[in-house]
Amino acid sequence: MNNPQLNRHGELQHLLTTEGLPVRIMLDILDRASSFLDAAGRETRKVPLLHGKSVFNIFFENSTRTRTTFEIAAKRLSADVVNLNIGSSSTSKGETMLDTVDNLCAMHADMFVVRHSESGAAHLIARHVAPEIHVINAGDGRHAHPTQALLDMFTIRHYKKEFHNLRVAIVGDVLHSRVARSQIHALTTLGVPEIRVIAPKTLLPAAVENLGVQVYHDMAHGLKDVDVVLMLRLQNERMQGALLPSGQEYFKNYGLTEEKLGFAKSDAIVMHPGPMNRGIEIDSRVADGSQSVILSQVTFGIAVRMAVMSVLAGNNK
Repeated sequence: MNNPQLNRHGELQHLLTTEGLPVRIMLDILDRASSFLDAAGRETRKVPLLHGKSVFNIFFENSTRTRTTFEIAAKRLSADVVNLNIGSSSTSKGETMLDTVDNLCAMHADMFVVRHSESGAAHLIARHVAPEIHVINAGDGRHAHPTQALLDMFTIRHYKKEFHNLRVAIVGDVLHSRVARSQIHALTTLGVPEIRVIAPKTLLPAAVENLGVQVYHDMAHGLKDVDVVLMLRLQNERMQGALLPSGQEYFKNYGLTEEKLGFAKSDAIVMHPGPMNRGIEIDSRVADGSQSVILSQVTFGIAVRMAVMSVLAGNNK
């Protein structure tokens, strides 16, 4: 079956999901990100890889952190960056998403970074645009958030060096999380032998075991001897009905505290895609503690997004 992310030469044309993303491409992105991270410490941070190219950030859904890091990444690659305010754009006046894209293509867009509340939006745009235009999915509905997963993989490799000997736990609202799905596919592709999900039954997708994960409903057992703890944000804006008794009850059972973290390995790292709900998903003493690498994730995110753009820019075939 054709992979819509790859061109006819098997090179990355769009980044839409980590599902089915070849391991060689994933590792290429992580390796390039390492070189960009090293360059960030130099006096001149800019490189001319996207000089003369136009990158359009079209966010139909709010996200300060993701949009900002994409903007910084594109500017460090010397691209011209346009941030489209969808709330005050033509889509709010009834124009379709694809009509908006067509108009931006007429303005000589070379790359689109797309965030949308509907699953599959980035795929639809990727199928619609001309072959020389690239699309990066910055999050679509409950489906995928590939650059978040890749920066998480970069963070894990940075601190743990290898993937083949790790136990990784993903904790929280797996049901509504596009990040969790992208993390699971990436961890599997990179050879992590044991992936656990820890959540109440109401926050787990049906048949989640089919993704190759082990399911736990108890933090003590789920965190036992893990190397990496990936916390998830409660997606309250996507919940319908009463899936949780209260934030306080959730924190009691699934919030990451120093006591619960004690079940993991002593050198386990704690990660979170942000924004964090302190006192609900994670205790401040853990979020700000010595095992937390949450701020490093943000720093690494710029380098990883630079790497993704550089890979795409080199594959105009």
